[in-house]
Amino acid sequence: MTDATITPGGGLTNRVSFLTDIATVARRAVRSVAREPEFVIPALIIPVFFFVVNTGALESFVETQAPSGSSVGLDYRAFQLPVAIIFAVTGISRASVLVIDIQSGYLDRMLVTPIRRSTLLFGLMVADIVMALGLALFVVAMGLGFGVWFDTGVLGLLVFLLLAIAWSVAYSGIPYTVALRTGNPAAVNSSFLIFFPFAFLTPSYLPRELMGGWLETVAAWNPVTYLMEGMRTLLFVGWDGLAILKGAAAIVGLAIVTFYIAFRSLGRRVATG
Repeated sequence: MTDATITPGGGLTNRVSFLTDIATVARRAVRSVAREPEFVIPALIIPVFFFVVNTGALESFVETQAPSGSSVGLDYRAFQLPVAIIFAVTGISRASVLVIDIQSGYLDRMLVTPIRRSTLLFGLMVADIVMALGLALFVVAMGLGFGVWFDTGVLGLLVFLLLAIAWSVAYSGIPYTVALRTGNPAAVNSSFLIFFPFAFLTPSYLPRELMGGWLETVAAWNPVTYLMEGMRTLLFVGWDGLAILKGAAAIVGLAIVTFYIAFRSLGRRVATG
C-alpha cells in the first residue's frame, strides 16, 4: 500500500485525499441534520398526508371502477406508495446549510484551504443520502403498516429504496444551484415548488392507460412518470426490467442536468468570491 501511494502521478494518493475531503464535509453536514429537525419533520408530514388523503378518498372508487386487468385496480395503496416516497425525498438537501455558510463567510474560509472544490458539494450530498434513506425507510414502513408488500420481495424493496435515494440526490442539484446563485434562504426553501408541476402532471392518481388528452402527452414527457412506473413495477407487477431501466434513465438524465448547473454555479462562486 505504501509503494502504491508513491507511484508516478500519485493516483491512489489523490483518490484517498479526495475521499478524505468528502468525509470531512460530510461529517459536519450529517451532524447538522440531527440539530435541525425542523427541516426533516415537514418531509415526513407531506408524504403521510398525501398517502392517507389519496387512499382514503379514492381507494374504494378506483378499485371498483378501474377496468378489469388495470394495474391501479390491484392495490391502490401500493399504487400510491411511490407517490408518497417521491414527495418525501424530493428537495431534501443541505442547501440551507450551504446558504448559512455563504452568509457567515465559512464557505470563503473553506475556499482558501487546500480542500478540493467539488467535495464541498459531494460532501453535502452524502448527508442528503443519509436523510433520503431515513425518509424512504419511514415511508416504506408506513406502507407496510397499511398492508402494502413487494411482489419482488426483499430485493425489490432494496431496489425501490435505491431508486428513491438516487432520485433525491439527482434533484438536489437544483436547491444547491439556487443556494450558490442567490445565497438566499427563502429562495432555497422555495426551490421545492419547481417540483410540483412535475409531480402532478404524472400518473400519480391513475395509470397512463386511463389518461387522455394533453395530460397523457405531458406525462409521457415527464421523467417523474417513468420513475413512478418503475417503482410501481417492483410493488405489484414484478421484475419488469424495461420499466425499471426507464426509471433509472430518468434519474440519470436529471442528475446530468442538475449536477452540471450545480457544479457550474460552484465554479462561478469560487471564481467571483
